[in-house]
Amino acid sequence: MSSPVATSDAPVKEAKEPHLPSLHRIGDIIAPTAPQDLPSTGLGERVLTDLALKLAYTVARFNTEWVAKQLHLSLPLADEVLYHLGAEGLIQETLRSGPGKSHYTITPQGRETAERLMDVCRYIGPAPVSLAAYAAMLRWQFANTPPARPEQVAAALSRLVLSPQAMQLAGLAVSSGRSLFVFGPPGNGKSSLGRQIRAALPGDVWIPYCISVGDSVIRLYDDQSHQRVDVPGEQAGTIDQRWVRIRRPLVIVGGELTLEQLDLIYLPTLRSYEAPPHLKANGGVFLVDDFGRERISPDQLLNRFITPMEYQVDYFTLVTGQKIQVPLRHILVIATNLSPEVVTDPAFLRRIGYRIYLGAPSPTEYARIFQLYAQRCKVAVPEGLIEWLLERYRAQNRELRACEPRDLIERARDICRFQGRPLELNKEILDLAWVGYFGGEFPEYGKKEKVLVKG
Repeated sequence: MSSPVATSDAPVKEAKEPHLPSLHRIGDIIAPTAPQDLPSTGLGERVLTDLALKLAYTVARFNTEWVAKQLHLSLPLADEVLYHLGAEGLIQETLRSGPGKSHYTITPQGRETAERLMDVCRYIGPAPVSLAAYAAMLRWQFANTPPARPEQVAAALSRLVLSPQAMQLAGLAVSSGRSLFVFGPPGNGKSSLGRQIRAALPGDVWIPYCISVGDSVIRLYDDQSHQRVDVPGEQAGTIDQRWVRIRRPLVIVGGELTLEQLDLIYLPTLRSYEAPPHLKANGGVFLVDDFGRERISPDQLLNRFITPMEYQVDYFTLVTGQKIQVPLRHILVIATNLSPEVVTDPAFLRRIGYRIYLGAPSPTEYARIFQLYAQRCKVAVPEGLIEWLLERYRAQNRELRACEPRDLIERARDICRFQGRPLELNKEILDLAWVGYFGGEFPEYGKKEKVLVKG
């Protein structure tokens, strides 16, 4: 999300939808403004007081600043929340050292109430935002983020050797936000394209730590999936700390994927939910790698994706039976080395935004890939070495693969490291690398094995 440079902390005035959080500018970044009272949080009247009471239940005594830090609230808001709990007799003030600096303990009545709350939801952590606020913020960010430009796509995919057409199609998928189906023989850059295309997405995004749906909490932020971005010039208490600024996410799933993992993941011990991987990918790239080799059938997976692809929303069911709708604004990249006719059907292909076939590289492209990777490794390529290598491919009638220049150079590195010398590329080293990578020729052994199999 980007915007013109503006005066620090200047409010953003927009004709906005009712659930969009209040926004302000900090330099060239637009950030959610920290609520200073309960009505401006956008939550139900009991969400924060219940959360604060459960937090109070975990310690013998606490103060306003500690609660504000644990729940990611502004100091005035935390003070108001604790005031309400005190008025209800659930906590009692033991010391007041100044405005917003009170010390408290939980009362016996508060303990009983907290135990009942724990039976419903045991989540304790950063305060949530409402589902409506999350959806509104996501829509606003996409509406105010410029599309990816051709030069950004070219820079993101600069480590790959792609045809102009493939580069153009990848760029169209990124700039439009549509899905991308990448297919072709193994080892030709499908997964690499899916991984690197994330870098073409402009700007960073705000996401909440978690989302509130009635009495339920859905944890969205994940250290494993999201990379935090610092906000330069941030002043204490100005940004709503329930939100975290992240790089556009890249979430990858593969053969381990099951249908259950694409629904809300209920955590019985916490009585709360973990967002599924495609929801964590919101705002970025969701890569389904090795499609067709998952533990579920391709048809089941395709049927699961059809509605989100068509309408950019997904539907989830809570354990209570309540159904919720969540917007999905990620780029879905599906990579497979199986034939599209085997793993897809016409209805699915019709909904796919763009398709890219990545076949075997030409000898010229192979040479270019080899040279580029050698440059990254800071090693010289002797004249004639690549042609000698290509001749070996032809002699063995072996199809070229885009991943093999990297793999052979990395095995050359292993050889040189083992021999205690700097990385070097020559015929002797690459000959050993070739045999170690592709295997040697053992005709007699092969004949004996065939006889044993037939017998």
